[in-house]
Amino acid sequence: MKQRGIYEKVPGSGAWWIRYADATGRIRREKAGTKSAAIELYHKRKTEALQGKKLPERLRRAPISFREIAQDALAYSEAHKLSHASDRIRMAKPLNWFGEKFADAINAQDIERYFEGEDWSPATWNRYRALLSLTYRLGIRNGKVKENPARLVAHRAENNGRVRFLSREEEMELRKAICENFPERLSEFELALHTGLRLGEHYAARWDDVDLERRILTVPRSKNGETRHVPLNAAAIRALAELRKRTWDSGFVCGGVQSPRRWFEPALKTAAIRDFTWHCLRHTFASRLVMSGTDLRTVAELLGHKTLAMVMRYAHLAPDYQLAAVERMASFFSEGTDTRTSTRPVERYSPATNLVQ
Repeated sequence: MKQRGIYEKVPGSGAWWIRYADATGRIRREKAGTKSAAIELYHKRKTEALQGKKLPERLRRAPISFREIAQDALAYSEAHKLSHASDRIRMAKPLNWFGEKFADAINAQDIERYFEGEDWSPATWNRYRALLSLTYRLGIRNGKVKENPARLVAHRAENNGRVRFLSREEEMELRKAICENFPERLSEFELALHTGLRLGEHYAARWDDVDLERRILTVPRSKNGETRHVPLNAAAIRALAELRKRTWDSGFVCGGVQSPRRWFEPALKTAAIRDFTWHCLRHTFASRLVMSGTDLRTVAELLGHKTLAMVMRYAHLAPDYQLAAVERMASFFSEGTDTRTSTRPVERYSPATNLVQ
């Protein structure tokens, strides 16, 4: 027979809880362990409530589960981050690991143990670390937890100089795979290839942000928090025209979906393209700009980077541009001079002898 005030939070888990009103009438919940321990604790708390006895300090706040602070973090992400779709996907693993555990009981070693069980690149490790750190920072701000264990998890060095882009042959194979298996998605692929939009920008784009007359797509809030305007070439205009036929009513350029995962990864597998992600389409856009002679400052502006630092990784893809620069230098300093090595002694520099008469 079911006893009032005693329950198994997760049926079959063997972990029993009690629910009761304390001396002030406030509803409390406590984890007791076994069913017999729960019954005993329930009667004890009821007696204390009748006697008007105050609870120990440590019992004044109901324990908070990781799931609760994770849900807070996802709500924050959706309201403030362009990458909220990625955050929601990533949060599935931590919820599976820690879901009903008390958030304050999870430490850095627990997190690292699960991380090390995954075959992750340093970049992926760091993204999950950042998501958990955000979750706990918000939990601290909301008064639900006291410490941030993710802050103590080691940050792994990333190779940000790596540039993976589509070759012409790979593009042909990938395009073929998309056309055969996901023909309605080809326009999404084309738009990414010709605008260099970040994944979050791409799938958050609304038709209100598109000005076909001026050939501009506006990103209201980019990664750095600023508005930017992306020029649309002829290929991007054609892709938008196709998308408009089927997504106009949704208000979103890509119909309201939040990720290409369901079709892009299978297409890559069919095309036998390895070590490639959606973000590599952005690398492809930038690499092709550089290889076609676009200067790095313009590439940075088109990608939405505030400095040249992030686009220097593409500099080696412009050998003709670099060669032209050093040839101009050689030509400028060689004009009207004898380039043969002089055997005359080098004169010591003297300011007096170098004054313009």
